[in-house]
Amino acid sequence: MDNSKQLGEEKVLKLLLKFSIPAIVGMLVNALYNVVDRIYIGNGVGSLGIAGITICFPVMLIMMAFGMLIGIGANSLVSIKLGENRREEAEGIFGNAISLMVLIPVTLTIIGLTGLEQFLRLLGASEDILPYAKEYLQIILLGGVFQSFGMGVNNFIRAEGNPKIAMYTMLIGAFVNTVLDPVFIFVFHWGMRGAAIATVFSQMVSAVWVLSYFLRGKSLLKIRIKNLKLKKSVVGGIFAIGAAPFSMQIASSLQSYILNKSLVTYGGDIAISGMGIVMSISVLMIMPILGISQGAQPIIGYNYGAKKFDRVKKAYILAVIFATCILTVGWTASMLFPNKMVYLFNRKDAELIVFATKALKRFMLFLPIVGFQIISTGYFQAVGKPRQSAFLALSRQVLFMIPALLILPRFFGLEGVISAGPFADVASTVVTGVFIYFELKKLDIKHQSQIIAENI
Repeated sequence: MDNSKQLGEEKVLKLLLKFSIPAIVGMLVNALYNVVDRIYIGNGVGSLGIAGITICFPVMLIMMAFGMLIGIGANSLVSIKLGENRREEAEGIFGNAISLMVLIPVTLTIIGLTGLEQFLRLLGASEDILPYAKEYLQIILLGGVFQSFGMGVNNFIRAEGNPKIAMYTMLIGAFVNTVLDPVFIFVFHWGMRGAAIATVFSQMVSAVWVLSYFLRGKSLLKIRIKNLKLKKSVVGGIFAIGAAPFSMQIASSLQSYILNKSLVTYGGDIAISGMGIVMSISVLMIMPILGISQGAQPIIGYNYGAKKFDRVKKAYILAVIFATCILTVGWTASMLFPNKMVYLFNRKDAELIVFATKALKRFMLFLPIVGFQIISTGYFQAVGKPRQSAFLALSRQVLFMIPALLILPRFFGLEGVISAGPFADVASTVVTGVFIYFELKKLDIKHQSQIIAENI
């Protein structure tokens, strides 16, 4: 069966498993870039090293945001075009996306390296943290194009119906990073610089692997020189659909910035390091859900384009169920064994361990409901409804998390800082529930209309 046609014909459960499992592995592996760095740095450099990466995190989120803007935005359009059997238009979108994945990260690198030290101070780096953050971020910025290209183009491999190859892309990069990190940190004693070099080199390997897939001639989508020239209408469409994940990542960056500033104000460097550990663990738990969302996206997009609305709804519901089950397992582990998780990053600093353990349990309090919010946001994105998707993507950070970070600490200090997350989880899930309720009703009406039209 043709790899793209299978999206509209195979059983939805089988498809979701086929696409989501590799995507989950891929997203987990992608998360390991940052988490492995923090584990090795925490044990090889110390708590200030973890704090240094945490301070850099808002910048890294911005870089990831542009990668998602292009990769996911274009991927959604490509999936719909393939579902409509308009391959030439899909290739046009693909070509423009490739150009953007080179131009934008190069621009960001130039901007980021200009006045780097002043920028890090603005992000909340203390005099103790600044050298660690600067040494790490300047190398990460230099490798930004590899991260953008490898991660972004990988979406199109999945859209073609080759999730396993997309998974291999992430596995190769993570394996290289995991091997090089301890060598550069413990053997060569390069510290923060070593961790950053290992990350950039592994991302470069992934980017080369992805490019080779399309150059070997076996891909459905082809890289054609004529499609690399940017077209206003195509770029506008990519940005419109990609606005939701982009906005979500930008909001996450702003949230991370405000969180770091609050932690500095109410808890100091230890609080920065501790929350860095919490966020690393959180990313490991959330990434599988993003993997499910990515796995469901081509299924939902293709069937929506093909007007098979019953398959669209089934794929969405199954994705929500899987996401909730996975996060429930993660929640159970974080409630029962929080100290064991923290020990992975540091076993020597007692003050850090105490704070990180407490913060982890509080931050993960309502983790099981987060999957519903993420999958629903991805649904609207997959069916080409960017405004709804963007609003839901922003609701947790902008409507609830950021205001909570600005208000709660004024009354409860550091307790208010670590309580902002669970408050935002509950509030954003309620808002998402209202949106998806009306959307599924519309989908049912479309499905019934389709049945009537077929029987006439």
